[in-house]
Amino acid sequence: MSDRSTSQMLIPYDDCLKILWGHGHELHGKKFGLEAITALLQSLGNPERRYPTAIVAGTNGKGSTSTMLAAILERAGYRTGLYTSPHFVRVNERMRIGKEEISNDDFAAAFSEVHRRVSELVSAQVLPYRPSFFEYLTATAFLHFARSRVDFAVLEVGMGGRLDATNVADASVAVITNVDLDHQEYLGKTHREIAGEKAGVIKPGKPVVSGCEHPVVREVIRRRCEEAGAELIETGGLRGVSGMFHLDGRCSFDMEIGESKLPGITLQMAGRFQVKNAVAAATAASRLAGFRISSNSIREGLQAAWWPGRLETILNLPLVLLDGAHNPAAAREVAAFIRERFAGRTLRLVYATMRDKDIGEISGILFPLAKTVYLTRPEVERAASPEAILASALAAPRQMVLEPDPARALGQAIEQSSPEDVVLVAGSLFLVGAVKKAVLEGRLALGKPIHPEVLSEYC
Repeated sequence: MSDRSTSQMLIPYDDCLKILWGHGHELHGKKFGLEAITALLQSLGNPERRYPTAIVAGTNGKGSTSTMLAAILERAGYRTGLYTSPHFVRVNERMRIGKEEISNDDFAAAFSEVHRRVSELVSAQVLPYRPSFFEYLTATAFLHFARSRVDFAVLEVGMGGRLDATNVADASVAVITNVDLDHQEYLGKTHREIAGEKAGVIKPGKPVVSGCEHPVVREVIRRRCEEAGAELIETGGLRGVSGMFHLDGRCSFDMEIGESKLPGITLQMAGRFQVKNAVAAATAASRLAGFRISSNSIREGLQAAWWPGRLETILNLPLVLLDGAHNPAAAREVAAFIRERFAGRTLRLVYATMRDKDIGEISGILFPLAKTVYLTRPEVERAASPEAILASALAAPRQMVLEPDPARALGQAIEQSSPEDVVLVAGSLFLVGAVKKAVLEGRLALGKPIHPEVLSEYC
């Protein structure tokens, strides 16, 4: 049966979303194991095998590294798919070819076929239950990329690695950006246990790029690479980077990848930690056998790459930054950026988080930076209430506002700021999404957005 022969069974886009949301979210009813996604993809003709892939795992930096690697491949002339999670406003954000999100029609076409195959498998008792939210989307992305005839696809792991739905692909290269404590109820309580889950993306004989710096994590990854006969390239600690300086919060630097020298790279994404992601992405690109990727393609790709929700500027006066920092490691990176870049300036923090996050430690990192903390709550079942955040916080805010609505909380922070102040919106990607949605719906007026890609999102 051809890909397009089931058009008469096409489910309207809005109805696809209703089916999808009926499965909750990534962590709702989380099922561990690759049996369901494997059976589903087999019924679809294994679309994930029709193009080579890279897989990107890690606690933080997965999205940024994935988009950098995809941008490098695009600059080298390859039609590149990019699958990421979560989304901020629309589920379409998760599936891109080049800079284009999947259209509503293409999403409906791929999702309808996935849903039809799921129904058949459940009816035949091949599957005892319907796949999860994330498995549905992963299968939809694989099928969409195959139908779109991509040359390559970059896959961001949803959570963990070993049993993540993206890991059914036989990736040509694996990247592990870092490993820290997060999602302990699913991945393990210690760095060693979590590293074991992340190392599950390592495939026999395929190169592995690791930006991990924790000694226990490095030991786990090295051992797994030895067992799999996989080449390991460690990039932690900014290896190969020199001449780094900051330009309006963004880093410029020189880089060496093997024998190649790449001088004068300037990233669009702010923060020193993005340099580590750039090194990992460039190294991964250089290890892709059979692909012609020049030094210029690497440089131009890194400079073109941009990713929302990571120290994203959405207003200049006062300066408003969005960052999804949702675990202690990410919070430390954001705090270092704030101290380095905005020393002496008044900071206001709009903060929300999920109940399953380490509110105590994160509050101890971020709250002392702020003159005023605005505690809020996005409309997500897992979100902690402002009162619960305050009860769990280890550091008491100097001044505090409890405002459940994220748009009103940010509006108050902006109104109470002078032009030279800084407003940081942080603690959850769901909070970032709530702010973006409020702007789209006209509930939060910011004037002209800063970044040209932000402008296209908000129009």
